[in-house]
Amino acid sequence: MPKPIIITLGKTTIRADLNGSTTAKAIAAELPIEASANRWGEEIYFSIDVQAEVEADASDIVETGDLAYWPPGNAFCIFFGRTPASQGKEIHAASPVNVVGRVQGDLAPLHDVPDGAPVVIKAS
Repeated sequence: MPKPIIITLGKTTIRADLNGSTTAKAIAAELPIEASANRWGEEIYFSIDVQAEVEADASDIVETGDLAYWPPGNAFCIFFGRTPASQGKEIHAASPVNVVGRVQGDLAPLHDVPDGAPVVIKAS
């Protein structure tokens, strides 16, 4: 059963759903989460106080709108387009990530989120 969340990044607010994965459940247990946004191409990421291992279905190829957890950096990631590691039309993370959910709705406002924007993730 998806868990609805609201992510506020500076002046931008998006709705998303966490999936039922082990990592997503660990993230949900830590809500609300506060952080500071970092940009890497068309990815926003930030460290969170969750530690999880690479899951069996982890991949470095993701889809537009995926929410993911990057184990090497204990980071929550929002993918909304190509990253510096992308090849062709595929969106690539820096290394395998655990997909933990999806953004619902328009991703365009994420292009305006700057480095350092305050981030809050809370249950919807």
